[in-house]
Amino acid sequence: MIKILNRKKLIENGETSVIRRGRELSLECLEQAVNAVEPNRLIKEKMRIMNDQLLVEGCTFDLAKFKHVYVLGGGKAGAKMAQAVEEILGKYVTAGVVNVPYGTSQKTNVIKFNEASHPVPDHAGVAGTLRIMALAKQADEDDLVICLISGGGSSLMPLPRDDISLKDKQALTNELLKSGAEITEINVVRKHLSAFKGGWLAKETYPATLLNFVLSDVMGDPLDSIASGPTVPDASTFSDARKILEKYDLWLKVPVSIRKVLLEGERGLLEETPKPGDRVFDNVCNFVIGNNRTASLAAVDFLGSKGLNTLLLSGMLVGEAKVAGEALAKIVSEGFVCTDTSGSLGVVAGGETTVMVSGKGVGGRNQELALSVALNLNECGDCVVACFSTDGVDGPTDAAGAIIDGSTLKRAKRLGLDAEKFIANNDSYSFFLKLGDLIYTGATGTNVNDLSVILALKD
Repeated sequence: MIKILNRKKLIENGETSVIRRGRELSLECLEQAVNAVEPNRLIKEKMRIMNDQLLVEGCTFDLAKFKHVYVLGGGKAGAKMAQAVEEILGKYVTAGVVNVPYGTSQKTNVIKFNEASHPVPDHAGVAGTLRIMALAKQADEDDLVICLISGGGSSLMPLPRDDISLKDKQALTNELLKSGAEITEINVVRKHLSAFKGGWLAKETYPATLLNFVLSDVMGDPLDSIASGPTVPDASTFSDARKILEKYDLWLKVPVSIRKVLLEGERGLLEETPKPGDRVFDNVCNFVIGNNRTASLAAVDFLGSKGLNTLLLSGMLVGEAKVAGEALAKIVSEGFVCTDTSGSLGVVAGGETTVMVSGKGVGGRNQELALSVALNLNECGDCVVACFSTDGVDGPTDAAGAIIDGSTLKRAKRLGLDAEKFIANNDSYSFFLKLGDLIYTGATGTNVNDLSVILALKD
């Protein structure tokens, strides 16, 4: 069970009994939500074996007919997913390679973990991806390949194509992460610079039977974007990738090798990613085992069980974090406090914002979102808002997010902290560190975007 490590301190930071109760409820709500998307449990809910038959969501696969069963994949949830698959399939698993983040603690017997870097790819990731591809090439028409895909897979499974070096790929990743580009846009670029993403892994496994188990970290669950879609068709083009770099003024900032590949691809000198209708996808079955809505519904159910009136805004949190913060503040100020609604109210909002980095500070999208909410609240003393990344890592920080309430700016002022200056410098981490309002969980081993819990409590 995932727990918020500094929960007691975060509750104590509330200046009134009502706020302390709101902080406690919001933090427990986040714990309930992230545990609802625990990968091991989700896999076991979807997959079971009966008399040599693998049963998955009404589909049946006769394990006795397959010579080999290979397990491949990567992502932040990869270790827990692989552990569950090995527990279920046991003797049927021939071999497996899964790329996972550094510091993974899960253990398996047959499936091998390859630890690598996120969010910027490294050489260990490339080495592990080569091992995955080598195992995929072994698969034949009488073999079964189980692919485990989760958020973070794009960075954890790098394999630059043609003359692109890993150093160039790292430079591109850093620029994209600071640009404010949406994850779907970032992944279009990644797919056209990779020999693995955008359906290339599926091409290597063909003609084997391929089962994809996906824990989605992209709103709407577009399979071609989650981990940049290594086993599904890609409808985007080299031209689309170039236009995205131009849109965010990155075209002339990225390494020459990247521009060269995209331009040669546009001219038809390089092979496009496998497209819809390609026969390599004929034997592919996709199963989404969990997503942001799974976590959001668990959060809403929890708040309802505590007697709150609830509202779910799943998928609402998109766009620039500062702007999204203004929207959440309006929900608090106008939708709650300025109405005659009786009883305490709780809203759960899911999604994933972006941050266009212009300052020199440190922070994550959820921390900047929380700070923006605090700056835009209007006399909402009994309101609490907690903004949280379900993977436990918010941007390039060791925190999962932050929590604010109606007295946050007053507390900051007493400490001599100017919230406006911190947000202008993209330094939300330092702001909340000084207040003691960062949320810490450590890596959770799952990833389904972000959640914000908004409470307006009545005495």
